[in-house]
Amino acid sequence: MKVRFNNVSFAYDEESVVLKNFNLTINDGEMVAILGHNGSGKSTIAKIMMGLLEVEKGEIYINDKLLNMETIEECRNHMSIIFQNPDNQFVGVTVKDDIAFGLENKQLPREEILNRIHKYLCLVSMEDFIDHAPEELSGGQKQRVAIAGALAMESELMIFDESTSMLDPKGTKEVNEMIKKIKNENNKTIIVITHNLEEASYADRIVVLNNGEVVADGTPKEVFKKIEVLEVSGLKTMESVSIIHNLKNKEYKNKKEIEEALWELTFNE
Repeated sequence: MKVRFNNVSFAYDEESVVLKNFNLTINDGEMVAILGHNGSGKSTIAKIMMGLLEVEKGEIYINDKLLNMETIEECRNHMSIIFQNPDNQFVGVTVKDDIAFGLENKQLPREEILNRIHKYLCLVSMEDFIDHAPEELSGGQKQRVAIAGALAMESELMIFDESTSMLDPKGTKEVNEMIKKIKNENNKTIIVITHNLEEASYADRIVVLNNGEVVADGTPKEVFKKIEVLEVSGLKTMESVSIIHNLKNKEYKNKKEIEEALWELTFNE
């Protein structure tokens, strides 16, 4: 699914301009991380795409269809969103009931619903928890169930809006690896909204936002080289990237000097 923002502007009030003449194209089958600090406008993009906010200026196209009040329901049928708080996403008494909820709203046959539940729980390695209640699951497991529910809707576009921000490192890694697996095996268009550089590194492409404008756009390797841009945008650079950047800015005569520099940089970090 292709998504295109054309000169989009949005403000919550006169003093809070969030997006300014924002332009972005996300191609079919692409995994894009929208990276920015709090208040940069990244989560507003997801809300606009889901029709929760109306833009003041510009157009959004979903598969070349203009997004407006007349087309929003049709466009939503092709999109799924996973939010940051896993506890707010459970609507069923059990894992099975939770995934069935959205499918029942689509009035699918019972057999089709059961087949999809089994298929997508297996995909996220949660099939053994089908009858578990939400309080019996960890944060990472709840997010896996949320992902399975989104996949079961068989949407072409999946949006992950800060979906790991409330998870511990183990749960964060699980979800990030699961997102990458989904992208590789299911040919989905995926948008990951985050403030975390490590999470963004899983994407094919990173778009950095600052004050509602795109300040960097490229592969993770290309974007991570722009240390100054990331710092000005209020983003904490990954330790490994900082070390590489510092090493490249100096000349070393031999291997021993490089080793000593690495120790010094690591210790200082």
